Amino acid sequence: MTLGQIQETLTAECLTEKPPLSQQVMVGCASDLMSDVLAFSQTEAVLLTGLTSPQSVRTAEIADIIAVIFVFGKEPPAETIELAKDTGIPLFVSPFTLYVASGKLYESGLAGCRATS
Repeated sequence: MTLGQIQETLTAECLTEKPPLSQQVMVGCASDLMSDVLAFSQTEAVLLTGLTSPQSVRTAEIADIIAVIFVFGKEPPAETIELAKDTGIPLFVSPFTLYVASGKLYESGLAGCRATS
């Protein structure tokens, strides 16, 4: 699934310039706990979260996450958007809840991150 297909599926508005919409996304990760994202995410993933602080972008940067999608229509503060621009991580806002957004991506064939043993 491409980042553009994800944007369309989630009716998401992009907050950063020139996102790589043709980039392939292999898995989705949904969490508001950034420690869980660091523990369970995989590369080539997209992060769905309600946490709009700069911490979400820092976590995405460390975990090699392709893009961050804020759910519930939450708009991040300016400092989060600026950090995303500086790090090159696209930000999106979707009107759907975390549950519904995750379900829509799963239904469209995007695999979820798996816990490692």
